[in-house]
Amino acid sequence: MTEYYTVKHIDNSRLSRAASPARNRDFWQRVAAGAAIAACLLFYAWQHFECIQIRYQLETMDSVRAQALEENQKLHLTADALSSRKRVDLIARNELGLTVSTPAIDTPVESPGEPVLAQARVLAALARP
Repeated sequence: MTEYYTVKHIDNSRLSRAASPARNRDFWQRVAAGAAIAACLLFYAWQHFECIQIRYQLETMDSVRAQALEENQKLHLTADALSSRKRVDLIARNELGLTVSTPAIDTPVESPGEPVLAQARVLAALARP
């Protein structure tokens, strides 16, 4: 008698082994530890880059402040030069034709002996019925 052996191909690809609870717990502990380390590293990197950004902003503000101080100094010098007594005197004499008054030329303004405004009011009051 001849025996035949047939090979059955069994597909075990759909089978999966149930993971043990200890192995699952160990996996999640490692994931939590890795997440905590990653969070700490990200927090440190965020603070570090914020510090660098603030340093750049301070540097920019210092340069703007230095420019403002320089401009302020220039404006003060310009204001002092424009309000100089010599400059004002030259403009008054040359461009406006003003001269220095002498005491002999000054004459007092003659005022009327009687108050004119008061008379006008009295006359206006009398004219009303």
